[in-house]
Amino acid sequence: MEITKDIKYIGVDDHEIDLFEGMYEVPEGMAYNSYVILDEKTAVMDTVDANFKDEWLGNLSAVLKEKQPEYLIVQHMEPDHSSNIKVFAERFPNAKIVASAKAFAMMKQFFGDDFAGRQVVVSEGDTLSLGKHELCFIAAPMVHWPEVIMTYDKTEKTLFSADAFGKFGALDADAEWACEARRYYFGIVGKYGAQVQTLLKKAAGLDIQKILPLHGPMITENVGYYLDLYNTWSSYGVESKGVCVAYTSVYGNTKAAVTELVEKLKKAGCPKVAVADLARDDMAEAVEDAFRYGKLVLATTTYNGEIFPFMREFINNLTERNYQNRFIGIIENGSWAPAAAKVIKKEFENSKNITFANTTVTIRSALNAESRAQLDELVKEML
Repeated sequence: MEITKDIKYIGVDDHEIDLFEGMYEVPEGMAYNSYVILDEKTAVMDTVDANFKDEWLGNLSAVLKEKQPEYLIVQHMEPDHSSNIKVFAERFPNAKIVASAKAFAMMKQFFGDDFAGRQVVVSEGDTLSLGKHELCFIAAPMVHWPEVIMTYDKTEKTLFSADAFGKFGALDADAEWACEARRYYFGIVGKYGAQVQTLLKKAAGLDIQKILPLHGPMITENVGYYLDLYNTWSSYGVESKGVCVAYTSVYGNTKAAVTELVEKLKKAGCPKVAVADLARDDMAEAVEDAFRYGKLVLATTTYNGEIFPFMREFINNLTERNYQNRFIGIIENGSWAPAAAKVIKKEFENSKNITFANTTVTIRSALNAESRAQLDELVKEML
């Protein structure tokens, strides 16, 4: 695939994968992106997952023809991108390997070899000339590993962004970018909002016309749209008006309360209500919606004096990703000693700028006139 006259795509699509990183459902597969910059000196930008070694080498050979690459630039050491570094080093013994110092330390861990005689160690602001292409390196620690370094091609005004601006799905998947990029971001990068903000400040000083990530499609137009979304996500801002309702229910009574709440919210004019059954729906999508909207309702049963396990897992997913700047309503159910609201509030006690609704809906076994009146009050507060 030709991106520009000098930049070629040599990545692969993975349609065999069941879970990305062992936990994320990816029904549309996954793309592992790799690129080549052709110039007086040729640079290969990252490798791909080990399962696609032969396809990647074939793509590389087709682009190189008779040329020998001078450099392999390693931006990120996760194995879905770095697995073929040693293969490359053996295939092209004269090529230098360009990476951060921390990346070389990880190579020693992964391969038992840090390629000491072939290292080009780069850090923030270092440059590398390929001829007419001048590459500038941008340190991006914890976006989302500590060794990450991105590459800006001054000639093509192109940012090679490592895992940033990536998304779930193979390149041939027909899926809206924002939906799967949002789920990818909050699942994988979301904890590191402060570090992404630092990166975006660096990016603001560059003329970026293309973004080439290690996952998902190349961004070759309307770059500002993608930068703006990343700014909203990484600053924990509200992207869309609406309410996310996440619930667990054992015998259906809590679910019945959620159903009534959703009907009342819609009738009252709520622009969007996203509902997640935490025991059955994709947890990553529920997390995505909780960050997308500014308001969240948590509905759960009291369970062993605590909260239902799927609700605890969901809240853990939020708090470990620095969930903040949100308004939360609570529906608790308990036949003899409702305790969910107290537990939930404690779970968020270290989260920034979390406001709880004054009304807690307390159900004792099943909805009654009193708890329905509380639902009405909660709807007023949510809107």
